[in-house]
Amino acid sequence: MRFLARSFFKMSGPNPLLRLEQRAAEADQIIEYLKQQVQLLKEKAMVQASVREEKKLMVENAKLKNDIEELKKQLLQKEKRRGVLEVAMPSSGASVECVSKPTPPKPSGPSASESPAAAVQSPPPKDDKKKKPEKKGGEKAEKKQAAPSQDEAKVDVSRLDLRVGRIITAEKHPDADSLYVEQVDVGEAAPRTVVSGLVNYIPLDQMQNRMAVLMCNLKPAKMRGVVSQAMVMCASSPDKVEILDPPSGSAPGDRVSFQGFPGEPDKELNPKKKVWEQVQPDLRTDDQCVATYKGSAFEVAGKGVCKAQSMSNSGIK
Repeated sequence: MRFLARSFFKMSGPNPLLRLEQRAAEADQIIEYLKQQVQLLKEKAMVQASVREEKKLMVENAKLKNDIEELKKQLLQKEKRRGVLEVAMPSSGASVECVSKPTPPKPSGPSASESPAAAVQSPPPKDDKKKKPEKKGGEKAEKKQAAPSQDEAKVDVSRLDLRVGRIITAEKHPDADSLYVEQVDVGEAAPRTVVSGLVNYIPLDQMQNRMAVLMCNLKPAKMRGVVSQAMVMCASSPDKVEILDPPSGSAPGDRVSFQGFPGEPDKELNPKKKVWEQVQPDLRTDDQCVATYKGSAFEVAGKGVCKAQSMSNSGIK
């Protein structure tokens, strides 16, 4: 009997335990998958909310522009109505028209009254000549004001050429203890040389053969004798720095884009325009460590978003 009981326990005992372990493992996998889905839904909801707000602002700006244009037209019409002769006479630019316009009222009155009328109308052209340059100056001023407003509207993250890259190799700069010199594949025929001040933050072995996000249209700059042709984008604080990770499945050369900010990047950023200096303050990681510009995620189309490993609510440089 003891032998039968032992054999029965050996045959039936382990099976329920194995099943429970398998079910527990499956439950853990399902929970992890659901967590990932919830996080993705949160990210999409945040992006959609920011896009809606931007669309509302764009509609309001368009309405304001239309209102301003209508007000300008009304002002111009009122000015013309107040001084039709003055506006018409200088627009022709000839003294003959000054005589042609006062001639219609002449037959209505006596010859004696015509001469004072002509005398009264003669000074307005002088005033017009004075007013005319003011109007021209005003138009020029308006054009000058309109021009910078358009330029400012164009200064956003779409001007930056952000791409996925793979750091092939990295080594310490021969003449600078705090700098790495890297060879980076950004989807071009040959790798680019990049100089980064990351020695004090990231070990050399973690710089080898890793994916990153790079800004590729900065003007090349020489750093301690080595020309740097791009910049590695990092989440940054005074005490810590983390290289941004592209989404899995990304390939060197993939473009990083932003919903709500369409457009093609500059071939090369002009340092005098200070585009990078104006865009950089709005580059941050959010609560989920996702890299963003004004709430819009760094996104590789069809593959996902770029993130820091652990740094949330931090600046990006």
